Amino acid sequence: MNELLERIFELPPRQRVLLLVGGLAALFLAFVYFIYWPGSAAIAQKEQKRDALRQERDRKAGLVANLDRARAEVAKLNGDLGSAIAQLPDTKEIPDLLSNISSLGRESGLDIIQFKQRPEQFEDFYAAVPVDILVRGTYNQVTTFFDKVSRMARIVNVTNVGIKNMAQPQNEGVILDTSCAAVTFRFLDEAERAERERIAKQKEKGGKP
Repeated sequence: MNELLERIFELPPRQRVLLLVGGLAALFLAFVYFIYWPGSAAIAQKEQKRDALRQERDRKAGLVANLDRARAEVAKLNGDLGSAIAQLPDTKEIPDLLSNISSLGRESGLDIIQFKQRPEQFEDFYAAVPVDILVRGTYNQVTTFFDKVSRMARIVNVTNVGIKNMAQPQNEGVILDTSCAAVTFRFLDEAERAERERIAKQKEKGGKP
């Protein structure tokens, strides 16, 4: 080692400077190759991991916010469904519902001349239940009946109102024979929906139901 140093010191000043510069350059290159570049790659990798973790954190935070919103929407839909179910009876409730409509007519002072259920009209998930009604009574009694029907918890639409004939007994007001169609609705059960789907598919294929 001493001999090497002595030989370096014996060199001309210019050569000694070049040798020193070359040594420093070699040290710099070694630093860059063995320390700086590997360190930069590690730093870049860690930065990518950090960015990925931030994105994942933001994504999950968004999911939490959406989850709360989705829960609120589901709760609202459940409430709407409950209201719809309350307004649309099932098959077992139809006789009682029709009986209640008839009772409202009698409570209003009307004579029930006709109360006849017609065939149901099926839709995708519900069926319309039409009833032909003919009642006899005064105008006020008829309007009272219609008002009571409109206040029922169940959906009942009164349509096709008409007066078939009028009579005016002694000491009484004008007596009207009023006809109308009362239409209520009911949910189809699973078996009925399956049957409706089967019939629809059969029709699409061109066959008989």
